[in-house]
Amino acid sequence: MNDSKNIEIKARCIDLERIRKILLDKKAEFIGVDHQVDTYFKVNSGRLKLREGNIENNLIHYQRPDQLGPKQSDFTLFKTESGCELKKILNKALGIMVIVDKIREIYFIDNVKFHLDQVKDLGSFIEIEVIDKQGVLNENDMLMTCQFYLKLFLIKKNQLIENSYSDMILKM
Repeated sequence: MNDSKNIEIKARCIDLERIRKILLDKKAEFIGVDHQVDTYFKVNSGRLKLREGNIENNLIHYQRPDQLGPKQSDFTLFKTESGCELKKILNKALGIMVIVDKIREIYFIDNVKFHLDQVKDLGSFIEIEVIDKQGVLNENDMLMTCQFYLKLFLIKKNQLIENSYSDMILKM
C-alpha cells in the first residue's frame, strides 16, 4: 500500500495531438495507452475507486477538494490484479456509485505524470499530476511545476475542471 500526495489539474482538451507533440518534444516517457474502467463506490469520506486497466490496476482512496486549477490530492493506492474478485466484494459491501470508462495515454517527465484522456460520454481531457511519493517536495514548488505545464500547454481558465469524471457523469 502506498500513501502519497500530489498537486493536480484536470482540463478539457480539444487538441490532444498538440499536447502529445509538446510532450514528445520535451522527451516525455510514453508509458502506453490504457483502457481503464474506474468503478466508484459509495463511501462516507473522500472517493474510493477500483481502476481496472491493461496497464494500471489499483484500488484508490483519495481526498481532494473540488476547485478549479491546481489542487492537492491525498491518496492511498493499493495495487490489484486484473480480473480479481475485489469489485464483487466492494459492490456487496458498499454499492456502486458510478462507472467511468476511458482511454488514457500515460506519459512521465520526472515526477510529473500526464494523462491524455478520452472519456466515454464526456470528451477529451488532459490531467497533470505533480507527484510527491516520498513526502519531501515543497507544496509551493509542486504548484509552480503545475503552473509551468498549464502555461506550456496553453490551458485557459475556462478549460479547467473542478471535480472528477465521476461527478461529471453523475450530473448528466
